[in-house]
Formats: sequence, structure tokens, C-alpha cells
Amino acid sequence: MPDESVRRAPRYTVAITGASGAIYAARTVAALLEQGCDLDLVVSDYGRRLLVDELGTDAALDRLMPYLEQKYGAGVLRGRYDVLSNRDLGATIASGSRPTKGMVVVPCSMKSLAGVANGLSRNLVERAADVMLKERKPLVLVPRETPMSLPQLRNLVLCAEAGAVVLPAMPGFYHLPQTLDDLADFLAGKILSALGIEQRLCADWTGRVER
Repeated sequence: MPDESVRRAPRYTVAITGASGAIYAARTVAALLEQGCDLDLVVSDYGRRLLVDELGTDAALDRLMPYLEQKYGAGVLRGRYDVLSNRDLGATIASGSRPTKGMVVVPCSMKSLAGVANGLSRNLVERAADVMLKERKPLVLVPRETPMSLPQLRNLVLCAEAGAVVLPAMPGFYHLPQTLDDLADFLAGKILSALGIEQRLCADWTGRVER
């Protein structure tokens, strides 16, 4: 019989697509790893380019874990991730039988948003998101675009109506951030909260600004 004292790590899916905001993706992955989560990581072609363009070659997908450990500390080693091909529609997360607790697309490009909104399932990011919706599991979409066209706004509404949490990359400033990392912490904290995970990256609002 299996040892019931051994707790299975919670598993989440993280998708990185080609919208600007690689710092948000890196901080979210790091925060989930710090929580001891196991991740299925899917990165689109433009998501791979995004990591390098915005964070540098040290953050390339094949070097991502050392980058996260160097930037955020050894706490990221509490979890682990598997990289899945965005072209593999036969991957584990393409099925509702995968024991996944939730998914976040950070950042979420308008192309990916349109695919999710219309249930196209053209690639693994879109299919995995569709699985979250059909299985009634948390799906958090983090769009980063401005200004938005009417079709893009309608796609946001379609995703929300289908059950996704639309969490735009709009960090707050009431916590008086001093660095870009403070802004990334804020957004990653919001994402973890939307996934139902307790976190301390984003402080609770107390009713006044603490100086």
C-alpha cells in the first residue's frame, strides 16, 4: 500500500506566451516553486523569445531554474517543473484526468487570449486552458496589452463568462514599490491568491498607506 504520510505536491500549469511581462512570469514561477508546487511549464515560441529579450540570455528556458535560484534564492528548489512542448497536444495536461489544481497564463498574449476565448485548442497552451474551463478548475489569464481593440475586449469578456479569472498585468502602487521586483511581487501575489494559494508577496490592504 502507498505511504499515506507522503504528501503529493500540488501541481499547477504555468504558460508563458509572447506578451510583454517576462518579469511577471519569472516571479510567478519562482513563487509557486517556493510554495513547494510541481509545475507543468509550457512556453510558446514567442514566450521563449520574451524570456531572453526582457530578462537576458541567463533566463533562457534551458537555463531558467539556475536563473530563478540566483535571483530569488534557494527557496525555489522546494518545487520542480517539467517543460512541455507547446506543439504536443498529446501531453498530460491536454487531458482532464491530469491532477492539476489550476493554471495561469502569464503573460497572456492577445493571440492566446483569442484562442482560449473561442475554444480553438490550436496548441497545448490553448488546450490546457480549455481543459481548466471544462473541468471547472481555476484558470488565471494575465493579459498585457494597451490600448485594447474591441475584439480584444470582447475576448476578455468571453473568457470571464466561461469562468476564467482575468487578471491584467496592472500592479498597484499603494504599497509604495521601490523597484521593479516590488511590482512583480505584487502581481505574483495576486496570481497566487487567484489560484487559492496563501501568499505574502502582496500585502493585505489595511485602509491606509504604510510609510
